[in-house]
Amino acid sequence: MIHSSIFWKEHFKRNLALERVDWSIQPKISEEEKRSILYSLKAWQLGETSDGSHLLSAVSRYAKKIKDEEYISAVKLFIKEEQKHGRNLGRYINQIGEHRLGKDWGDTIFRKIRYFNKSMELWTITLIIVESAAQVFYQALKDATNCQLLKSICQDILIDEAHHIKFQNERLYQILENKNFYSKAVSIGFYGILFFGTIHAIWLGHRNAFKAGGIGKREFMRRMYYKFFNTLKFCHSNYSVPRNKELRQAY
Repeated sequence: MIHSSIFWKEHFKRNLALERVDWSIQPKISEEEKRSILYSLKAWQLGETSDGSHLLSAVSRYAKKIKDEEYISAVKLFIKEEQKHGRNLGRYINQIGEHRLGKDWGDTIFRKIRYFNKSMELWTITLIIVESAAQVFYQALKDATNCQLLKSICQDILIDEAHHIKFQNERLYQILENKNFYSKAVSIGFYGILFFGTIHAIWLGHRNAFKAGGIGKREFMRRMYYKFFNTLKFCHSNYSVPRNKELRQAY
């Protein structure tokens, strides 16, 4: 099913009002766990703190083109959820007496790419790939520690990310619906190249944390390929896309 932007706006509003993390739990993380996961924990925390200005710029142009101003509101709330993840992870890092990262090579590369990216299609497929990797990462992080507070934070993020991927998959479906067969084929070929490069960069940077959570390289790649092909399968399903006149009735 393809939902309207109004549906997603209301979903994010409700979800942001929920507090799933129990901050009354005292953080307890061993030095051994820190050695395995601390760098990646800090790096992903940094990555969750973007203000989303470049994304919103692309979204604003796209929304005006398709005459769906509600999509801008939905994406703004989506960004707020990502920033909530950054705040929670940052609060946890503070509580265990560690310093947050101010810079990371992976985050720096991604931010430079974002600066030049003005395509809604490229934004959407990139977010799908990164958030799919986030699902695998936060599950590994959750399994790599006995700290109940960190597990609670990871679980909250995992719940949100499942909806985020659905939100982005639906948008990619709608973008591809407006392409002819040959344009779709070229786009999907490019998605594969972007996917291949991104997942290898993520593995290279965070393999210690993945391994600490019981996910080796082969398993990481298997899970990512499964998620990627599920996205492609979704984008080739036969759904009815809500038209502008149907947006308000769709929620």
